[in-house]
Amino acid sequence: MKKDKQTDSLYFWNTASEFLNYYLPDIRHSSPNTAESYRCSLNHYINYLEIERKINRKEVSFMHFGREYIKEYMSWMNKTKGLEPKTCNLRLTAIHSLMEYASSESADLMALYLESRSIKGIKTPRKPIEFFEKNAMSALMNAPDITKKTERRNQMMLIFLYDTAARVSEMINTRVCDLHFDASISYVTLYGKGRKYRNIPLMDKTQEHLKKYLVEFHKYDNTDIPLFYVITHGEKHKLSVDTLEKMLKRYAIKCSSSGTTIPEQVHCHMIRKTRAMDLYQEGIPLTHIQQLLGHENLSTTSGFYAFATLATLAESLKKANPTEAKKKWKDKDVLDKIYKL
Repeated sequence: MKKDKQTDSLYFWNTASEFLNYYLPDIRHSSPNTAESYRCSLNHYINYLEIERKINRKEVSFMHFGREYIKEYMSWMNKTKGLEPKTCNLRLTAIHSLMEYASSESADLMALYLESRSIKGIKTPRKPIEFFEKNAMSALMNAPDITKKTERRNQMMLIFLYDTAARVSEMINTRVCDLHFDASISYVTLYGKGRKYRNIPLMDKTQEHLKKYLVEFHKYDNTDIPLFYVITHGEKHKLSVDTLEKMLKRYAIKCSSSGTTIPEQVHCHMIRKTRAMDLYQEGIPLTHIQQLLGHENLSTTSGFYAFATLATLAESLKKANPTEAKKKWKDKDVLDKIYKL
């Protein structure tokens, strides 16, 4: 007798395993970080079913991925556990993705997939984008004490992050061989999210800085060496994200103590957003900014950057201020034209 795939626990565990270990890495080419995030999210849901709903793990099946179960799970995470809406929504995305895969493997699960899709994420208020004002960004660039070798490296990292709008992880993984100065337009190849590569042109000033940096830090190195590194036990290793975040916070404190207005909470991703915002304010098309940032969808880019900043809004209001315009309705010539057939 054919087993019901909605209630067959063995079918669920086999399908979930194929989804995580085969479909995500080999078919969708998801990054290891994405696959691990989905794995943690699904395990969290299964733990919830076992602890809160008293369902034995061995008996978990796709039947437990229906609308009512997921609806109660979202409420439990948000209201009982007090988790951030973003965290709840990320875990819901993992469930949706598993159910989409399962329904493509078996039409018997299509109804459950549609049920799960009817559960929407928690709405979150959009926060203003965090970026550095021009004077703040300039102060941070000049904060390193370039009389010291390590500080010269740090300044180069800040310049690189800003010019390329790279994610911190992308910069950390950049090697010397990823720089291409011999091309007609010099560029760097970044390895980004979703195991995707993109080429970013390097501005003239940045090229000058990089060439000086290479002479000092990579004169006799193999080109597979990380572009920015730390030496431990005589070996050159790529830097950690924590090291970069601590570096930026140290410079932020230095700038703030010197009288420069710096946001209270700073992080390296703000440099990427600052570059994108500066380009947006200069009138660069969003499609070009999208390519620079490596966003797959234009809606992601526009959602972050397509809004009026305080400065642009003030300028628009200034231009539209009627008190500064001539009251043409009192002009005799204008009145003659209006009151004429």
